[in-house]
Amino acid sequence: MPNRRRFITNLAGLAAAGSLPAAFAQSVAGENTLARIKRTKVLRIGGVRGQAPYYNKDLVSGEWGGFMVDFARSLAASLNVKLEVQETTWGNSVLDLQTRKIDVFFGMNPTPVRREAVGFSEPLFNNAFTIVAKKGFAPKTWAELNNPGVKIGVDIGSSHDQMISRVCPNATIVRLEKADDATLALQTGRVDVQVLVWLLALNVLKKNPSLGTMIVPMPLEATSTNIAVPKEDDKAWLETVNKWIEQERAAGKIKTTVLQNLQKLSGVRPEDVPPQIPL
Repeated sequence: MPNRRRFITNLAGLAAAGSLPAAFAQSVAGENTLARIKRTKVLRIGGVRGQAPYYNKDLVSGEWGGFMVDFARSLAASLNVKLEVQETTWGNSVLDLQTRKIDVFFGMNPTPVRREAVGFSEPLFNNAFTIVAKKGFAPKTWAELNNPGVKIGVDIGSSHDQMISRVCPNATIVRLEKADDATLALQTGRVDVQVLVWLLALNVLKKNPSLGTMIVPMPLEATSTNIAVPKEDDKAWLETVNKWIEQERAAGKIKTTVLQNLQKLSGVRPEDVPPQIPL
């Protein structure tokens, strides 16, 4: 028994010294995410390069921007800690949370599969689904798209794919590897429409206005944009994040932060956002 105690004590010492992997160190020391943030005075988030207006890394200065980074700065300020951005990808962000490489990831949709792996906050905001339709094609409802004669482009496995598969099962759905590939398919006439959440649709059309027209089909379909955190029994960190969201929403800062970044990074003006889009 004394040897076992000495072994555990030694492990705890290694964890405190930073000589163990982050996930193992936490399990040894029993330190939850919020406690680690308060101890180190650092909030670590994941950032995805080239994903304006969500995330944007300046190629010259290396400075991170985008509304998700601005949200993170606000959260860090509320905790009186430094913000540290770790570069990741949408696909790797779940693993980064599981291995405690990052403390939080802004902008993840809480699918059932993801809920098994990480924790999720209350919705940060709702992201309505839209279509970018080829010129001369202007469906007003999802029902008008739900037939085999309509070709719909989506990035495979995305929230766009999941939604359109549920709402328009009779349509001809063309699943491509990336959203950029679906945009190219629309541009070349391979598909009639591309499904995108409104933020991305406006961004795409600002870059290429000749691509088509953004339409918000009715009834409104939307997905929530949430904040993902490491999954742990102690809910202190999740409760802290939820409290911050509540305060930001009450102060009207969620909408302001999104719209300011849209204009700064994509040139999309507030008046370009369709009035039926909730935020």
